[in-house]
Amino acid sequence: MPSPEGARESHETFGVHHVGWWRGGDLATRRACAVRARGDIEGIVASLGSVPGGGLFITPAAFYTVNRNLIIELTARHRIPAVYYERAFADSGGLIAYSPNYGEHFLGAAGYIDRILEGARPAELPVQISTKFDLVVNVKAANALGLAVPQTLLASASELIE
Repeated sequence: MPSPEGARESHETFGVHHVGWWRGGDLATRRACAVRARGDIEGIVASLGSVPGGGLFITPAAFYTVNRNLIIELTARHRIPAVYYERAFADSGGLIAYSPNYGEHFLGAAGYIDRILEGARPAELPVQISTKFDLVVNVKAANALGLAVPQTLLASASELIE
């Protein structure tokens, strides 16, 4: 689901994010969903509930963080597996979260501050990207959805929520 952030006009459709399901190793179908306001979330999630094998991927946006509990409640009610961009979603009952390791970010920021305080010019410091990611699987949520989480995914997880 795209978020309404960054919209230039209130009637604009906000980005394209895909919901789909896999058949035989290929993405069989995908559907773009536009969210303009909190009230749009329930309709979109409810419509996905009727799609056999469907799922939802929530991309990073403050709009979704603010509406985290609503999204988790609706995906559980409509039995839709969802992958989220932030660990707090899995901690709050969401199925899976995949995100940068923020501890690594904080350590990197501390290093930058140290270099700047020692006289380095910020414009000359290299750009850094995340190199470590966390995969959190909420096994309790998977069981509630009737999903069997593959052992390979469980083994790859940084953390399991039982």
